[in-house]
This record gives sequence, C-alpha cells and structure tokens, in this order.
Amino acid sequence: MVEPLIIGRAGKLETVGVVITYEFVGRCFKTRHMGAEMGNKVKAAGLIGLGAVIGVGMSLHFSAVAEKQPTTLNLPIEDLRVFSEVFGRIKSDYVESVDDKRLIKEAINGMLTGLDPHSAFLDPDAYKELQVGTQGKFGGLGIEINTEDGFVKVISPIDDTPAQRAGVKAGDLIIKVDDVSLRGVSSTDAVKKMRGEPGTEVALTILRKGEDKELVFKLKRAIIEVQSVVARTLEPGFASIRVRQFQETTGEKMAKAINEVYRQNNGDLKGLVLDLRNDPGGLLNAAVAVSAAFLPKDALVVYTDGRTEDAKMKLHARRENYLRGALKEDYLAKLPAGVKNVPLVVLVNSGTASASEIVAGALQDHKRAVVMGTQTFGKGSVQTILPLGNANAIKLTTARYYTPNGRSIQAKGIEPDVVVEDGIQRLTMREADLEKHLAGPGEGKGGANKSVAPVAAVTPKAPPKAAAPAKDAKPSSVRTPNGEREDFVLSQALNQLKGLPVQAHPEAPQVAVATK
Repeated sequence: MVEPLIIGRAGKLETVGVVITYEFVGRCFKTRHMGAEMGNKVKAAGLIGLGAVIGVGMSLHFSAVAEKQPTTLNLPIEDLRVFSEVFGRIKSDYVESVDDKRLIKEAINGMLTGLDPHSAFLDPDAYKELQVGTQGKFGGLGIEINTEDGFVKVISPIDDTPAQRAGVKAGDLIIKVDDVSLRGVSSTDAVKKMRGEPGTEVALTILRKGEDKELVFKLKRAIIEVQSVVARTLEPGFASIRVRQFQETTGEKMAKAINEVYRQNNGDLKGLVLDLRNDPGGLLNAAVAVSAAFLPKDALVVYTDGRTEDAKMKLHARRENYLRGALKEDYLAKLPAGVKNVPLVVLVNSGTASASEIVAGALQDHKRAVVMGTQTFGKGSVQTILPLGNANAIKLTTARYYTPNGRSIQAKGIEPDVVVEDGIQRLTMREADLEKHLAGPGEGKGGANKSVAPVAAVTPKAPPKAAAPAKDAKPSSVRTPNGEREDFVLSQALNQLKGLPVQAHPEAPQVAVATK
C-alpha cells in the first residue's frame, strides 16, 4: 500500500507527500507459557497484556523494515514486564471494566504522542478524515467557520452549496446542529457534526445580527469540493491568489488561477500577491508545484534529512516532483512567461505552517518574492503515514525539511522580509510552544541541532522591482472578500507592489518600502 508523507501542523491532518512505500506483512506473534498454570487473574491478565504488546511491537517492527535489510528484533523485556503488570492491574482493579482493545489502542497512542506533537495513532475515523482532507471533497453543507467567544461563526458560505442556496450568511452564529448545542464546541467538533453522508438532512439554528429571533435552516448535505485556490483582481494590473491548503489538485488549480488573472488583466500583470496566511499545510507535491510556477526550471525547492535513506529527498521545480501519478500533461507548461518575473509578494502569519512554509522559504531563498507579514508557525518536520490492519494507521515523524539555503524551519519558522501586523488581537500558538516539540536550530540536544549543509547553492537574485508609483497614487485599501472590513495586510502588500509606503501596523506611520 502506498501512502504519503505528512508535514502538517499540530492538531491538523495535512498531508505532504512524495511517497514512501512500506508493504505491511500483517504478521501476528503468539506467546506460549511453558510451565505451571497461573491461577492469579492479575498475572493472567498481565500475560495477555505482555503477549499483546509483544505482538503489536513485533508487527510494527516487521512492517517498518519490510523491503529493507534483515534486522534483529531486540525487545526491552523488563520494560514490557512492567507494562504487562500495569495492564493486569487495570484489568483487575480499575473502577470500571475496560476492554482489552481499548487499552492496547491507548498504549499505542501513548507511545506515539509521547514522541512529539505530530506522531499519532490514527483510528479508522481519523485515517479517513486525513484522506478527505487531502482530496478536498466531503459530504457537508459548504460553510467556512471559526469560533469566537464560545460561538461558532460563519466566515463565509461556499458558492453553489446547500448553505449558500439556503441563505446562510457571513457573520451568522450557528448555535445548534439539529438539537445539539454548539455553545463552547470547538470548530473541529462543529465541522464533524455538520458533515455527513450526501443526501442526509440537518437543521441549523442561527442567530443573525438585526434579527429578533432565531433562524432555522433545514439543509440537505451534498458533495462539497473545497476550493484550495482562490484568485481575484485587486485593481487593474494587480491580483491576489490565496492558497487555503495544499491538496491533490492544488497545482492544477494554481495554474488555472494564474491564467485567469492574466486573462482578466489582458495579459499585463504588474504585480501578484500569493496569500499563504492561515494555510496549515498539505501535500508536498502540491507545494512543489506552487513554488515551481514562479521559479526557474530545476530550481531546488526543498530537501529532507532523516535517519533512513527513504527520508533523504531533494525536490526540484521539475514535473516529476509535482505531477500526480495519473497526470501526464504538465499543467505548468502553458503558464504565461511573465509569471516567472512578475513582482511577487508572499503573505504569511503564525498560521502559515508546514507545506506553506516550504513555499515561502523557497521563494525567499531564491529572492523570487518579498515575504510579508509575521513569523510563521515553524513546522519543519516530516511525518510518514504507515497503514496498519483494520483500517488503522500510524503517523510517524521521520525527517526534518530544509529550505534551499539549508535553513531548518523547525521551531523557528520563516521570518518575513517586511513585518506587517493586522492589529487584530489574538492568541497565537507556534511549534516552539508545543510540548515535546522537536528542537529547532540552537535549541535542544542530540541530533536536533545538527547542521545540515545546503545540497545545492542558491545564487540570490534581486527580487522583482515594484512598479513605479503614479504621481497621484494613494495608499491602497483592499476589502476582505465578504466586504466586512479592510484587509490591512493585503493592502500593504499592494502598496509594496506599487512602490508606495508600507505600514507595519494600522496605528504605525507609513515607512518607505523595505526588503532584506
């Protein structure tokens, strides 16, 4: 079975992958007790636990080394004996009866989560959710949401979806799904309640500003395709392309978006904004595709380094590193020639993680773009999905990734060339704040601080020059897509492209355009 690499942010299911293949042998190992029969239930349960964990350990071991050279299995018997005693004590003395399957599952989960924030055991639901996330299709209502003051708030209904057709609007507060209250529920759990099989019905109870009473919408779920790439013209000659997540079709959609904004501007594009804010990551081949759209052919995009040969990769801006297996035509081959040189600003913030940091780092190292915003999340490790039996899998950290110039992003992130904050107060969380995170440069112990030299030298080029400002040019003001407010950071990106002064903060004075 072929499965992808993962470099997603903590708490997310973002897949990043040039694939590593492991054939799972599905072996089971039994233990035999040679000697007198044990009469003590605790000891019996302990042996069951010991046999189970040895079986799990050996299965995982042989799965990991399949197709590799033979390796001797050395199990820590004394530690496993302690495990079996704990297992037995829980079985005999815990206040409630506990199923063996649950205990083994939690033990496996504990092994993985104890390593770092991104290694994890994936039960069938989590595994399926991961696959849905990479494909960008699911049964649902078509609503983008977040949480605000304990309420689930609609950011925007997606066009031509059940929610949009029913009249759900940006700013609505969803307080119930059917008869289940969403007060205090996380956005992740709220999404789970609203998703379901296409054709099934669900009722949303909504509070809307200006309405005296609750509104109830009865909707029928449908297949929703998430638009991972959204493009728009900001003003004549200037456009933005937002990448929400790197999915299977993001490369193709990026090519279409670029062609579309060039068409809208009669082939004359003076500046482009690549918006990666709050993009949690995704498929690595899609990140390479987005980078390759703007970089010269064969330019190094990213490389990875780990303990095994499979974990050592170099990915370049060439078709074999970004085309999916079923695709034969290179969708980037027909892009306008000007896209390789058009002035480019990349927007990032603390929510820019993983695959999106790869893109920002590659374009920054090659001096192809000006990176603007705030420091990124700092997710610089690679995970591999290893399928197990019964539709389970494990997500295991196997490598670190590096930008073309050899920078490790782990626990540090990408520092923007131009720092611009939007002035909105929020609680930010980065990789370095996560307990048990892999150490980054200058932090931690052992191999965490290993210096990895760049695998190919990058000759820095001057970033594309901004357009000369018109004599009567005024500072830009770009509204959010739903028109709720000014998108301050996007406005400053447009100022950068037009050669106008840039503000670091809504309350700060304007300063001259500056780049590293």
